[in-house]
Amino acid sequence: MTIRKVEEILRAQIASDGDGVKLMRVFGGNDLKRFDPFLMMDEFGSDSPNDYIGGFPSHPHRGFETITYMLEGHMEHRDHLGNVGDLQNGDVQWMTAGAGIIHSEMPKQTDGRLRGFQVWLNLPARDKMQAPSYRDIAAAEIPVYSDNGVQIKAIAGKLRDENMTLHGVVQDQATEPGYLDIVFAEQPQSRQFSVPAKHTVLLYVYEGEVLVGEEKTRVGKSHMARLSSGELVSLESAGAAKVLLLSGLPVNEPIVHYGPFVMNTSAEIEQALQDYRKGVLAR
Repeated sequence: MTIRKVEEILRAQIASDGDGVKLMRVFGGNDLKRFDPFLMMDEFGSDSPNDYIGGFPSHPHRGFETITYMLEGHMEHRDHLGNVGDLQNGDVQWMTAGAGIIHSEMPKQTDGRLRGFQVWLNLPARDKMQAPSYRDIAAAEIPVYSDNGVQIKAIAGKLRDENMTLHGVVQDQATEPGYLDIVFAEQPQSRQFSVPAKHTVLLYVYEGEVLVGEEKTRVGKSHMARLSSGELVSLESAGAAKVLLLSGLPVNEPIVHYGPFVMNTSAEIEQALQDYRKGVLAR
């Protein structure tokens, strides 16, 4: 089987979103086809309330899914349907915006550390106008696998490492996403993961550093590696490291995006804007 190589390394860039929330934008913006089906990834994290207290006041989405993974902190989600979600340490929210949702994501803490990630995941055209929905997943629901000094949280998908099958709590999505949080202990470790050959695979290192592939390409903290095609992902750590592994089946459709809307054509974006202005986007 072919071991994937590193094709591109991106460094997360300092950015701001919502009401002045300071974050690191891992990727997003233009030329999104190379990340397909993923659209954007942010890491947020600070000990200073001034960096996050403004949160993300009410705003719309259409045409994709958002995955929020809280490492530390307390964030509340509210939407136009009257749903309220309460994300705390280790929790995940999987939201399908579909035809339209208007929601807010606001910190429920005034001090302490807030840290986590948000990933935007595209939907194929046939699913973009489905009814909106979301699922709050408590940390206790997420399977955790431990083996020889490596701990793996399986958030989504059904992937394998060399010793076991990793069943994520979220399954059967249109783009077959895999989402693993891999934590290496202090001692040197190596690990191989089997991934579907047709999937896009991204690795984001949020602590420490790892060596990727047979070439042992070094990927350090706050860097993301986009990998080549292949069936295996090979990781090696010299010490403690924490890595997110994302995999997904490309949609292979045109991507037209404008702010919080991701559709297939400019006309569909214009329709989303009109629907939002008329107050019918989220009906």
